[in-house]
Amino acid sequence: MPLTDRVVLITGATGGLGRVATRAFAADGARLALAGTDEERLRGLATEAGLAEDRWVPVVADLRDAAAARDALAAASDLLGPVDIVLHLVGGYAGGTPLADLDPGDVADMLEQHLWTTFHVVRAIVPGMVERGWGRVLAVSAPVAAEPTAKSAPYAIGKAALEALLRTLARETANTGVTVNLVIVRAIDLKGVRLTDEKKTSWTSPDEIVATLRYLASDEASAITGARLPLFGR
Repeated sequence: MPLTDRVVLITGATGGLGRVATRAFAADGARLALAGTDEERLRGLATEAGLAEDRWVPVVADLRDAAAARDALAAASDLLGPVDIVLHLVGGYAGGTPLADLDPGDVADMLEQHLWTTFHVVRAIVPGMVERGWGRVLAVSAPVAAEPTAKSAPYAIGKAALEALLRTLARETANTGVTVNLVIVRAIDLKGVRLTDEKKTSWTSPDEIVATLRYLASDEASAITGARLPLFGR
């Protein structure tokens, strides 16, 4: 499943999952647009991943801001080429409070983090994918988007909104060569704790998530769109 010279936008690139994705897609020969709010950290990540200067660009922007996202992504495409693959890995969690005591700002923050960053990215990138006849949009979500648990309202609302947006997009881009899919995880096991804690055996390692993303980004996965792929089935 060659990804050589595909232009891949990785949002949340300096997070735990984003770092693993950056290393994997760099090793696959992709050209990377690494998005985050700290350029120094992005440059450190590019060095860690062994990316030559002409194989990547930093996208320094607050993706919650429509104009900032649009301008930064346009500048990245001018330097690197049009984006072929979006790995939308922006994270963020708020929860633990009953609805009666909930600060509305927590809900607004989760919608900004999960819904509006996604909205701004796909509005900037997907029309070009459709015009060129090939593209992949991939994001990570959580089971609570479909089956909320107690005291999870802000996070569940944010993820449910993200999923509604992307599954709608999957229908709108059907038969265009652009696919849109979600990978569902309970928690990302950044420290390998599931190996020693039987209560966390359903957690998913970054390597497992990235392996799934690599497949969904490939030509071989062209028949899969609008899917919610669960990676917590142990």
